[in-house]
Amino acid sequence: MNKILLLIVMLISGFTADANIVLPAVISDNMVLQRNATAAIWGWAQPNEEITITTGWDNAVYKVKSNAEANWSTQIKTPNAGGPFAITLKGYNEITLKNILIGEVWLCSGQSNMEMSADWKIDNGDHEIANATNPNLRLFSVPKRSALYPQQDLQAQWTLCTPETMRYFSAVGYFFGQRISAGLNNIPIGLIQSAWGGTPAEIWMPEDAVSSNPIVREAASKLSPIDWGPTLPGRAYNAMIHPLVPFTIAGALWYQGESNTGSDVYDQTLTTLIQSWRNAWKSDFPFYIVQIAPYNYENNPHGGAVIRDAQRKVAQTVPNTGVVVIGDVSPLDDIHPKDKKTVGLRLANLALAKHYKVTDAVVNGPLIKKATWEKGSVTLSFDNANGLYFTNKKSQLFELAGQDGKFYVATVTLSGNTIKVHSKDVKTPLWARYAFKSNDVPDLFNSDKLPASTFLVSVEP
Repeated sequence: MNKILLLIVMLISGFTADANIVLPAVISDNMVLQRNATAAIWGWAQPNEEITITTGWDNAVYKVKSNAEANWSTQIKTPNAGGPFAITLKGYNEITLKNILIGEVWLCSGQSNMEMSADWKIDNGDHEIANATNPNLRLFSVPKRSALYPQQDLQAQWTLCTPETMRYFSAVGYFFGQRISAGLNNIPIGLIQSAWGGTPAEIWMPEDAVSSNPIVREAASKLSPIDWGPTLPGRAYNAMIHPLVPFTIAGALWYQGESNTGSDVYDQTLTTLIQSWRNAWKSDFPFYIVQIAPYNYENNPHGGAVIRDAQRKVAQTVPNTGVVVIGDVSPLDDIHPKDKKTVGLRLANLALAKHYKVTDAVVNGPLIKKATWEKGSVTLSFDNANGLYFTNKKSQLFELAGQDGKFYVATVTLSGNTIKVHSKDVKTPLWARYAFKSNDVPDLFNSDKLPASTFLVSVEP
């Protein structure tokens, strides 16, 4: 009889355990929820289990019921920045989420230059680590995983920003968050790092986003296997991005492209990735790109420049995107530039101007607007062109090509906020380009000391 009673107790206990509310890793103690939003909350429970959610900032009560497949989701209204707060969830069990802040949440993704932490001996890394204690910054680092199919969850946790946690977190993300917080009156910032060194863009979007686009699919088919990560479409997205959806974010930062050198359709690949993420989140959130730095890619004299130009084109054609150029702060002999603070600050300044609109400062260097053929020369006009100047007395980075497609170094003349270029070897220019070798360091700047982007454009008659 005692054995039967024990069995019944065990069965009841097992049933109760299985019925407990379970939350994804990204919804946990110490998290930051997006402010002034209807923030997504979801998880699992017993089928048809009623769940009551109470938010500590306003004592509002939300009720939701799990479906027949044990999934549930809802949205809760968040206030302006503040905290710490608690959230209580009650079903067959009770969970209290503690030390929650309300602020701005950004996803930081890409390959090794986004993954690169202060522990990688970045410039002034020891000083930055020692001064990294910041209770308004919360960090969530996604482990490197791949999967054949989209995953529901991952293994990670929100942590407070301390010297110990910042040391191994994305340095670009950290400096971005630090500057955003300061620029928005020290509001809380949540940073989610999901990056994997040496990986191509195709693994970071859903497999069907690649397969449904013939151009992107063909480019993906040319990727060669590597020893340090996946190269098949969707593999990192399934395990490292999909489990984060639909956690409400303010926007995304993207630092990737080195592993796609050799592709001449990276602009379409990156555009497809951006749209796939926005489709997943059902939000046209801002997407800010770090242009890859000049570097001497072996046997690929123009491959790096093609990627830089593709990143420029995406930023100038896809709505609610932007790019920062970093060729002036990156040595040619290191594919992992150590100055990550400048990169993070330029991204943050871009976000503060374009997304948050709290500054009208110029946050970009010159970006090509058009090239026009007139009176024997090509006139190049730019956005962000106030106070153009060259760091080299005689720039060798501008080239022109005609019908034969052969580029010749052009003579350059500054004319106010435009540049005139011509070449005796090109009678009728059809194409103009700038800094179009992989290792070309920009020498054109505006008065805000920000460098011009690589470009290749057609010349208008």
